Amino acid sequence: MHPDKLKQLASQVLTLEAQAITQLIARIDDRFVHACELMLHCQGRIVVLGIGKSGHIGGKIAATLASTGTPAFFVHPAEAGHGDMGMITAQDVVVALSNSGETDEILTLLPLIKRLGVPLIALTGNPGSAMATMADVHLDVSVAQEACPLGLAPTSSTTATLAMGDALAVALLEARGFTAEDFARSHPGGRLGRRLLLLIDEVMHTGEQMPRSKPDDVLKDALLEMSRKGLGTTVVVDGDEQVLGVFTDGDLRRTLDRQVDVHTARVAEVMTHPCKTIAPGTLAAEALQMMQQYRINALPVVNSAGKLAGVLNMHDLLRAGVL
Repeated sequence: MHPDKLKQLASQVLTLEAQAITQLIARIDDRFVHACELMLHCQGRIVVLGIGKSGHIGGKIAATLASTGTPAFFVHPAEAGHGDMGMITAQDVVVALSNSGETDEILTLLPLIKRLGVPLIALTGNPGSAMATMADVHLDVSVAQEACPLGLAPTSSTTATLAMGDALAVALLEARGFTAEDFARSHPGGRLGRRLLLLIDEVMHTGEQMPRSKPDDVLKDALLEMSRKGLGTTVVVDGDEQVLGVFTDGDLRRTLDRQVDVHTARVAEVMTHPCKTIAPGTLAAEALQMMQQYRINALPVVNSAGKLAGVLNMHDLLRAGVL
């Protein structure tokens, strides 16, 4: 097949799936609000059901809900019919997925779900289906056309269902006041966890590791302090450890351009002041964002009394896996 034809087919798929998602916007109505209210008031867990491709989408929706503050898990309908139905309690809410709305394995479970008094939210592509009729809330995720040229493989329909699941999860996240710190507690492992959990206190340099200079120090001595500590900066402090400014590699280049005598000039004459600082207890990810925003490689960590508590360097964040 010619490369241009492959590109054309791929573009058609993306266009059809984008249209399927766009068409959902008009369906965000009181039924969507009711579904959110049922899930917000749930005293147990959100139980997501689906089979085949809808099952894969259901697993992703359950995972997204769980990671954004709404406890949820996925149950395979066929397994539920052979014992796993015991995982569903009267305190739960069931979210059932089926493009046809007539999936036998799910329909078999609905009378039992109703008998428990469990609220049922159905996401289907058929508002007249049995699942839609039996549901407490039906969310229409029907699509005009599958992206599959045969019109058979679930493509646009699964994309639309996944997008509606994301809409539910994010709406619930906002309604619960879910914060970045809450998100971090759900993602303690890997790079994401480090970005969200690591505090600068755990990686900053303290005590004798901090490069410090007095405002009356000659520039030569400040340069020696920078070299000894190897952080590309020295923090200028007074006798009470109050931060007055910083002298950095960048300041050195600007100083040399001015042909200042490093043997006689005082560091107070060439330091950057006031300088950017950060407070202890700040997330390392926030420190990284600040460094990138202001294009700096080091930050003095200053406590509420204005005193130097530590020095943070970009390389510390790199070693910690924050970047």
